[in-house]
Amino acid sequence: MILFIELMNTIREFMDTGGQVLTVIAFVICLMWLLIFERIAFILFGYRSIRKATLTQWLARSERTSWNSVQIREAYVSRCSAQLNQNITLIQSLVVLCPLLGLMGTVTGMIEVFDVMAISGSGNARSMASGVSKATIPTMAGMVASLSGVFMVTWFQRNAKRQTELLEDKLVMGE
Repeated sequence: MILFIELMNTIREFMDTGGQVLTVIAFVICLMWLLIFERIAFILFGYRSIRKATLTQWLARSERTSWNSVQIREAYVSRCSAQLNQNITLIQSLVVLCPLLGLMGTVTGMIEVFDVMAISGSGNARSMASGVSKATIPTMAGMVASLSGVFMVTWFQRNAKRQTELLEDKLVMGE
């Protein structure tokens, strides 16, 4: 319990050091990773049953050679592909948003530095330190979040493409 309280105090201090923009970045990171975990759970647990049902429906068809069959096959593949790619665009948008929010944190932190310089009338390093940290911490947090999201989006896109190709191979034409 004490370890949890110390961890929460450390997180609170870090959030205070980064300013209000860091709170927004933290919210975007949580939303992005919630969607990422949803996609991972779908790929590991949900997609198998969908693929199995699609294969069962295709193999239950008595006729698989006509133009209609080709269109039905394409519809099956398209539905499965759409389910595999669901929320990936939203995750990509959040990945792009993270560094932009970090840049906003940089700007607000530098504004604070300039305000301190205007009030004190000098370049006192101690008085400018809090503004500089508010400028750098959100930038770092936005970049780290963006990088982690980029890796996951790339993996999701490759996995969706591979799973779609495998499904196309299993839905054989002809009898």
